[in-house]
Amino acid sequence: MVALVSTVAYLGLEARAVEVQCQIAPGLPGFNLVGLPDKAVKESRERVHAALASLGLSLPPKRITVNLSPADLPKEGSHYDLPIALALLAAMGVTDAEQISEYVAVGELALDGRIISSPGVLLAAIHASSAGKGLICPAAQGTEASWASGIPIVAAPDLISLLNHLKGTQVLTPPAPGEAEPPVKGPDLKMVKGQEVAKRALEIAAAGGHNLLMCGPPGAGKSLLAACLPGILPELAPAEALEVSMVASIAGLLVEGRISRRRPFRSPHHSASMAALTGGGLKVRPGEVSLAHLGVLFLDELPEFQRPVLDSLRQPLETGEVSVARANAHVTFPARVQLIAAMNPCRCGHLGDPALGCSRAPKCAADYQSRVSGPLLDRIDLHVDVDPVSAADLALPPPAEGSAEVAARVARARAIQTARFDATGARTNAELDGEGLELFATPDEAGQRLLMQAAEAMRLSARGYTRMLRVARTVADLAGAEKVGRIHVAEALSYRRMGVRG
Repeated sequence: MVALVSTVAYLGLEARAVEVQCQIAPGLPGFNLVGLPDKAVKESRERVHAALASLGLSLPPKRITVNLSPADLPKEGSHYDLPIALALLAAMGVTDAEQISEYVAVGELALDGRIISSPGVLLAAIHASSAGKGLICPAAQGTEASWASGIPIVAAPDLISLLNHLKGTQVLTPPAPGEAEPPVKGPDLKMVKGQEVAKRALEIAAAGGHNLLMCGPPGAGKSLLAACLPGILPELAPAEALEVSMVASIAGLLVEGRISRRRPFRSPHHSASMAALTGGGLKVRPGEVSLAHLGVLFLDELPEFQRPVLDSLRQPLETGEVSVARANAHVTFPARVQLIAAMNPCRCGHLGDPALGCSRAPKCAADYQSRVSGPLLDRIDLHVDVDPVSAADLALPPPAEGSAEVAARVARARAIQTARFDATGARTNAELDGEGLELFATPDEAGQRLLMQAAEAMRLSARGYTRMLRVARTVADLAGAEKVGRIHVAEALSYRRMGVRG
């Protein structure tokens, strides 16, 4: 007899069906695990053996073979423990093989039989829903699995409780529906004194989902401005929140199954490696650019990042996804992020200040800023200088307008874009391309003339020209204008980078 149990293998945000096949046959006693398992899966033999021993069960003195099918698909992770144990118990006749065939099982086993949390349960639940099956998962992740509504979920704390539930001698309570995290308040724009140009650029970036680079001396408020951005961005739509939570689930960051409607804000240190930023590693996991999907990726001290690490962001910023290629797998993660970057104009940070600037200016600035490649800078829509704030400015009362007022204007602009792109795949103006760009962002005659003159004078690339149109469309949306005009084009052009900042 061969007992079969369904489980999944994670490949990016895709959960692929895997069948755990267990056969107990006459022969020399042994426990063989086949089907391209990695080291963590191979070690499940010892965990399963110990977990069954904790129930007072011993393995039969026969040849036990467990196959993970399809055999040519690499298997990674500890979530195979539970399906392997259930397949073995079904082959031993301890539990009903036909009953467990109606479920997809995931979970790690402790040596004492407890079922421990493992990453990716939300993806497994969505896969089970599409396959018309139920899900067996750890009790701690029952609320996470319940987001995939419409399927029976058995969330068991340990192996003995699960077996009793399957036999009908004990009933496990269905997990409570998952809850949304309460909103977390961040810094308010009222905390920012002065910096009106930077605040306007931040508003445009939030309204259209554009990338933004702030350049200025230390202490000018660049990091504070970036921290204020989540407070003016609209909440995630329910479908977007589920999409973001799937990334968090596969990374093991979904705490107690709580889904947040707040957009992600990731701020990696400039010592981050390429695998940490874009994803990868021995076991391919999403990087910071994917963990910030549909949210903000803030890179402070931009030139201090390793240049190859920064250049690895070129493709994700253009396509909205990152592909991690390995010899045995090709994994794609979503990466539709809004890049917010901050940098000093030079290494000393005080370029242009005769009292504090170093003696190597302006070569110091050229050398420092050249550490960020031109192609990456070309992908940043808005470039703004953040001037230092004087003590007199700090002594002024807080500005009358804060995050709430700016957020209201951003929400109105986003609502216009949602209605405009209802029949397309775009979410914001930053994703406009092709026919949509020509249809919605073409300026009027005066605006077109100005744009053509500026394109020639500023030597805009094709990408730069396209991004100027997108920013102008956002400026027009904030003004409530149906057509992009000359004034909107002029403001968009004012945020375009020209040469060394100083």
